Amino acid sequence: MYWSIEEIREIIQMVYSNHLDVRTVTMGISLHDCVSHSVPELCKRVRDKIHRCARNLVRVARSVEDDFGIPIVNKRIAVSPIALIAGSAGREALLPLARTLDRAARELEVDYLAGFSALVHKGITPGDAALLGAIPQVLSETSRVCGSVNVATTKAGINMDAVLRMAEVIVETAQRTADRDAIGCCKLVVFANAAEDNPFIAGGMVGVGEPDCVINVGVSGPGVVLKAIQELKESGREIDLGTLAETIKRTAFKVTRAGEWAGREVVRRLGDGVTFGIVDLSLAPTPAVGDSVANILEAMGLERTGAPGTTAALYLLTDAVKKGGVMASSYVGGLSGAFIPVSEDRGMIDAVDAGALTLEKLEALTSICSVGLDMVAIPGDTSVETIAAIIADEAAIGVMNNKTTAVRIIPVPGKRVGDRAVFGGLLGEAPIMGVNTFSARRFVRAGGRIPAPVHSLRN
Repeated sequence: MYWSIEEIREIIQMVYSNHLDVRTVTMGISLHDCVSHSVPELCKRVRDKIHRCARNLVRVARSVEDDFGIPIVNKRIAVSPIALIAGSAGREALLPLARTLDRAARELEVDYLAGFSALVHKGITPGDAALLGAIPQVLSETSRVCGSVNVATTKAGINMDAVLRMAEVIVETAQRTADRDAIGCCKLVVFANAAEDNPFIAGGMVGVGEPDCVINVGVSGPGVVLKAIQELKESGREIDLGTLAETIKRTAFKVTRAGEWAGREVVRRLGDGVTFGIVDLSLAPTPAVGDSVANILEAMGLERTGAPGTTAALYLLTDAVKKGGVMASSYVGGLSGAFIPVSEDRGMIDAVDAGALTLEKLEALTSICSVGLDMVAIPGDTSVETIAAIIADEAAIGVMNNKTTAVRIIPVPGKRVGDRAVFGGLLGEAPIMGVNTFSARRFVRAGGRIPAPVHSLRN
């Protein structure tokens, strides 16, 4: 990629003044050639392949950081959905395999390893059922392993049996990690239309059509976009929303160029056998002041995120980011848009504390944003049926709009509305949000599959 002197100056400014970083370089590793009926052999093959592919990942990513000054915040691994890999070895393989994954991540110094996952949008196989049953123990006894389960697609509809089962899994995971504010639930995502090349945690996985070893990049840049909007407002010019969108689009172009370049440089230094996959455009906030999607929306003219107009403002932001990104790269993928995780965004936390942002408004925003209800903490006594209904609502938005949606929800044992759950690091802390207490018990326990929408019939 060719860079002009002016572009280089702008990137340096973004890094040092506006929180620009590459949020993650994630190596996707296919484990399909590791399948074995023997549990010890399966674990050995998986460990050996992960080490063979990723042995230089962290060293190379750090060398790119050091040589060019663009921070790469996380180095991660995603693998094939484990329910597909461990099925022939049986239920007894799951915990040893999860521990193997966790140990490999620790030995390679990667931050997280994702892919303890299953795809159950149309039905649950015995292997899938075993993995779902193992999730609470795995996420409570490992530190770097993350899991995800896809319960719905636009082509298949919503598997309500899987939705209810995942609500039970979430509650059990919360109880097993109650002494740590249910942190196990921070490592678990329930998807509709899961992306097979997602570099972000906890929902990363390597789909069956992906390369054997691939680098996918997740860029960031809320602080850069916020600064661009602030400078536009300070320019003294008369600004309409079209001008605002154009400013965000041009900024997203630059951020995407920097992210793809960093990913391709990592691939070049890793050498043969590793390919470049995609750059995910998602604006990923952090708890740091000034690195917030909520603050961007407020700079656009909202008194507080959650006020009337928030959904429209998020639409403007998300659309402009995508337009800038696709002009910058021909390899856009993953989720790509704007993340709105409550605990990881200082501005979102402030909006909840101010009473401006509720769970229902967050759900409305998920029809626009990259993912869905993300890092939302709720009272620990919330019923399984209510959690299932929240998952079903989010899946319905994804299925009807033919987009990826997800739920990463955390029922924190012993906590009530107004309390806080503290996770630390990039996971931040979350205010406990109120949940509608009217029951959906009879609906979610009816079971079966909500059929696919008519517009899924495209062939």
